[in-house]
Amino acid sequence: NGILIKSGEALEAAYKLQTVVFDKTGTLTKGEPEVTDIAPTEPFGEQQLLQFAAIAEKNSEHPLGAAIVKRAKEKGLQVDEPELFNAIPGYGVEVEHKGAKILLGNRKLMEANNLDISSLEGKMSAFEEEGKTAMLLAVDNQLVGLIAVADTLKEHSADAVKTLQQMGLEVIMITGDNQRTAKAIAAQVGVNRVFAEVLPSDKAAEIKRLQSEGKVVAMVGDGINDAPALAQANIGIAVGNGTDVAIETGDIVLIKNDLRDVVVAIQLSRATMKKIRQNLFWAFFYNIILVPLAAGAFYPILHVLFDPVYAAAAMASSSVTVVSNASLLRRFKPKI
Repeated sequence: NGILIKSGEALEAAYKLQTVVFDKTGTLTKGEPEVTDIAPTEPFGEQQLLQFAAIAEKNSEHPLGAAIVKRAKEKGLQVDEPELFNAIPGYGVEVEHKGAKILLGNRKLMEANNLDISSLEGKMSAFEEEGKTAMLLAVDNQLVGLIAVADTLKEHSADAVKTLQQMGLEVIMITGDNQRTAKAIAAQVGVNRVFAEVLPSDKAAEIKRLQSEGKVVAMVGDGINDAPALAQANIGIAVGNGTDVAIETGDIVLIKNDLRDVVVAIQLSRATMKKIRQNLFWAFFYNIILVPLAAGAFYPILHVLFDPVYAAAAMASSSVTVVSNASLLRRFKPKI
């Protein structure tokens, strides 16, 4: 089925899951965002804004940054190497280029540098309500404009979320995006509960908070910053096209990069536990009936003794029944 389950404990724990938490970028979405809108302020133009943004993101590992650099190169713009680069998790990036200080990030980054963004707040909010990530750009403490980037959902994300909810599981999306953008994406995929504006270092803490509520939690992720959350969760589920550290940390790995396999893994766990209960029943059934018979408990009533040959046959029959029943799992077919 294209699912790597690293231990029997993981298979068993998946049966007990109550909550499934999905990372957004690269997990629910393709992780291949594209620049959709460029909104400069006077006297700057679109080309100049895009060039500054690309220089700022030149050394960034984030998919949003890669999208900006890609668009700049497609436009034939020269993307120089910045002299200084500083990524600020949960805020954005800060770079220096030819003596100019460039800031690219969210509202919190601009507020931390005492920049007034009220002139662009309307446009920014409109982009966010469309599910786009809008980033503000400032050069030498002057607001240059904003650039919007959008990521598309994976083909089967909504399918997987809907089926998990039908199975009685709570589904949560976790992201560093602001509330407005996060809720717009969540609405598209069908998720009702969202943890937004979560710093990469705080993802594990959010999982721990859910566990403190008594919930058995699975974390589904693909990135380096998902690894602590994958480790903290009762079950860490890593997407196959993710980073090596995420795959190494996960208890279950989805080889095919299809989120419907989260559903399949849980269905397989439930089918396996059902077989275990059936096998326990048959094992106890044979022993409860036949051990007293072999001990002669029924002799005063039935005047029957259990011949050792038949006892051996019954023992073999018990084992064959259990193994044969377990082998029926080969017929397992996902219900999605």
